[in-house]
Amino acid sequence: MKGKIFHGGIHPPTFKELTSQKPIKKFPSPEKVYLPLLQHTGSPLRPLVKKGDRVKKGQKIADVEAYVSAPLHSPLAGKVASIEEWPHPVRGKYLTIIIENDGTQDVEHQGILTWDEIEKIDIKALREWIREGGFVGLGGAAFPTHVKVSPPPGKNILTLLINGAECEPFITCDHRVMIERTETVLTGIFILARSCGAQEVIFGIEQNKPDGIEKITAAIINFPIPIRVFPLPTLYPQGSEKHFILTVLGKEVPPGGLPLDVGVVVNNVQTAWAIGRKATEGLPLIERVITMTGDCLNSPENVDVPLGARLAEVVDFCGGFQQSPHKAIMGGPMTGIAQVSLDVPVIKGTSGFVFLKKAIQKKEYPCIRCGRCVIHCPMYLLPTDLARYAEYGDFEEAKKQRALDCVECGSCSYVCPAGIPITHYIKIAKAEILFQSKKGGK
Repeated sequence: MKGKIFHGGIHPPTFKELTSQKPIKKFPSPEKVYLPLLQHTGSPLRPLVKKGDRVKKGQKIADVEAYVSAPLHSPLAGKVASIEEWPHPVRGKYLTIIIENDGTQDVEHQGILTWDEIEKIDIKALREWIREGGFVGLGGAAFPTHVKVSPPPGKNILTLLINGAECEPFITCDHRVMIERTETVLTGIFILARSCGAQEVIFGIEQNKPDGIEKITAAIINFPIPIRVFPLPTLYPQGSEKHFILTVLGKEVPPGGLPLDVGVVVNNVQTAWAIGRKATEGLPLIERVITMTGDCLNSPENVDVPLGARLAEVVDFCGGFQQSPHKAIMGGPMTGIAQVSLDVPVIKGTSGFVFLKKAIQKKEYPCIRCGRCVIHCPMYLLPTDLARYAEYGDFEEAKKQRALDCVECGSCSYVCPAGIPITHYIKIAKAEILFQSKKGGK
């Protein structure tokens, strides 16, 4: 089946030229790391260590028995200084394991896998190997990878899609990973394909990354299962799972459904790299590549940084600020989260930070019913109506009008001439609907 362009979407300025051609730089091992016990979608973790314990690099330090979870590992060797509340980039403050670097290089390696072993290993054992690595979606959602690649009975996976769209403005870390760490990415893709049972792999890369398309196309010639590169139209939010699937395969994920309902698993480029790294080096998810960018930084960069490094230290690594930023955002400007402190750590879901001298402040006016938000909504919703229901507390009607189908891409707010923060209102509606659902409400 041929793919098709999804409805709506926008073409915001990308600002990727700030870092797209900058090679990844290695951040030095910090004196301390700050590791929150919630860095994934799912159940919070419980510490496996206590204050005063000595840990090795790669050692598992937190876990929980819940299925939708991902364990946490230490990115350095050192001593547990404390377990306390600390600023979190998403949750305000959260219980955090703080580890002091002791300067040693003691490493606890996990299971290295050769390509022959990947091909022969039992699928259940391979999924458990993925879980023990602490892997989550590194595109931002941070959903545990072992859950994604474990379809329930009756759900057969035909296609593994590798998401190299990276459509969010400013962010270029995945772009650099696919260019600079190609072989490790392909190792991870082979593991993902085997673990979910996919019969083919399609690597989607937006057309504004021609060097990425060229590099991956040249590297997949001898891949052991059918694989091809799909050049994606440059259109936001192309990286959203449902729209990515529609563009590549022409398949629509049903409302309330998941990619596995149409025989698909989607994984991010950098997730594949992290999994491939464990296979080749025996290291779990203890670091990731992020983009540090914006018009405030002296030297915007793509940085390979340990999980738990403080944002202030990474800013210093990039030459500090030209001037104090008016706005600091984790992620990109369309879907990112504003930050109030540079003490927040890099976590698994951190794709980057954007620092802006000026933030666009739109004065809010009443809706003029122009319909732009409807035209550009990639989910065929009526965003202005959903915003009104949220504003006036009619969450039941918001639910009926499919508020939960909103992917929070921000396209509606971007095009609104009245300056209404439509996405913000819809987020409020979704949170209230989900809260009432947990309480047993309808």
